Amino acid sequence: MALRLYNTLSGKIEEFQTLQKNQVRMYACGPTVYDYGHIGNFRTFVAVDILHRFLEQSGYTVQHVMNITDVDDKIIRNSSREGVPVQTYTAKYEKAFLEDTLLLNIAQPKLARATEHIPEMAEFIAKLEAKGFVYRTEDGSYYFRIAKFPAYGKLSKKDFGGMQDGARVDVDEYEKDSARDFAVWKAPKPGEASWETSIGPGRPGWHIECSVMSMEELGETFDLHAGGEDLIFPHHENEIAQSEAYSGKPFARFWFHPRFLLVEGEKMSKSAGNFYTLRDLVLKGHKPSSIRYLLASVPYSTQLNFTFDGLKQAEVSVDRLRNFRLRLTSGQFPAGANPEMTKLAQETTDRMRAALEDDLNTPQAQAAIFDMARTANAAFDSGAVKQDDVPALLGALDKFNEIFAVLRDDDAPKIKSIAEWAKAEGRDISQELLGLLQSDALSDEQVNGKLAEMEAARKARNFPVSDAIRKELTAAGILVENTKDGVRWRRK
Repeated sequence: MALRLYNTLSGKIEEFQTLQKNQVRMYACGPTVYDYGHIGNFRTFVAVDILHRFLEQSGYTVQHVMNITDVDDKIIRNSSREGVPVQTYTAKYEKAFLEDTLLLNIAQPKLARATEHIPEMAEFIAKLEAKGFVYRTEDGSYYFRIAKFPAYGKLSKKDFGGMQDGARVDVDEYEKDSARDFAVWKAPKPGEASWETSIGPGRPGWHIECSVMSMEELGETFDLHAGGEDLIFPHHENEIAQSEAYSGKPFARFWFHPRFLLVEGEKMSKSAGNFYTLRDLVLKGHKPSSIRYLLASVPYSTQLNFTFDGLKQAEVSVDRLRNFRLRLTSGQFPAGANPEMTKLAQETTDRMRAALEDDLNTPQAQAAIFDMARTANAAFDSGAVKQDDVPALLGALDKFNEIFAVLRDDDAPKIKSIAEWAKAEGRDISQELLGLLQSDALSDEQVNGKLAEMEAARKARNFPVSDAIRKELTAAGILVENTKDGVRWRRK
């Protein structure tokens, strides 16, 4: 088997093949840092991260580049309104975005910031002008001439045969059914940020940024370009036109577009009151691992209905897997091996791989690991799991976590940073978040030490001390369970 992905460019599922053996050159559209990232954004970033992780698990070396759009219309408008330079305005939101990716265990690709590549963008535009694809207007702006590129529309599958030649649009985002010559360079306006370049003063249009940075980092033709479905048109369509007009070569071979989400069955919007940033959810006390799990619980190519009931169920699911791993690592098992357990672990690993190779079918991979946990837990109870079976079962669990990254209970410093941010911003902090912070205030070593003290007190029949320690742990968000294998604990 081999990885098969839906390619937006061809409109069908294809076997993923790379230009160079065992190496993937991959570009993903990152954030426009004008505000805090919302959960629709992070659904895309989690899906891209899962793809990246699976490619690496499959033996590929992944060269993954992501842009940071730190200049565009919204950024200039907002920074002007706040009376601060563009760089000061965007630094705040870029920092927040990178903190949020850490919360969700998203591996950071190489970052490419638009403002650090402006001279190269000017040279790129000059070459397009020399080839007749770009023209300059009286005010010093430059526009891409769509009529000069007959393949325009091949990604979005839109028919632009009747478009008006010479009609122009100079905003970065415009009507989804409109095709007009678009700005690749904007002449300076009073009060706006601008740069002096070889083609004159001004600033780049949004679309030219990704063309220049992706080709500079990955070459004129690379393996895969990713981004949210809302970017297919006009952004990615315009990238293709600019890039292929510039090089005369195919741009990206595969296009990967995760779909956005609904919230409680409705389109997310601030006016509807169902607009949530990642930070909003963490401040309500929801664990980042639960959010990540839920965002991956539906195939990336299917619209996800994000609900709070679903988020609670995601937390239960993650806790079940963490408890299963705890049982494997702390349980007492009889000597020997049970071939059925080794077989179960291998079949689970094979099922997960087959699911992910099938257009990254994440829910089927999740189902496989839960089937294993259920069967193995029943075997635990009957004494059918032996000491030599544990490594194979843990190995399958590790393969799962290499992709989904939800089993590490190391959220404490990350969540604490969000709590400190909330305090500085005057935001409310829920009791649930305070409970998470209190839980993580004790290290694993400290919890184990207190459990040893509790057990020693119990054996000495000093029950008041034993009960006091248990109450202290409970207050700190530590749940203590007595099992036939001994005392186990977990964080709430």
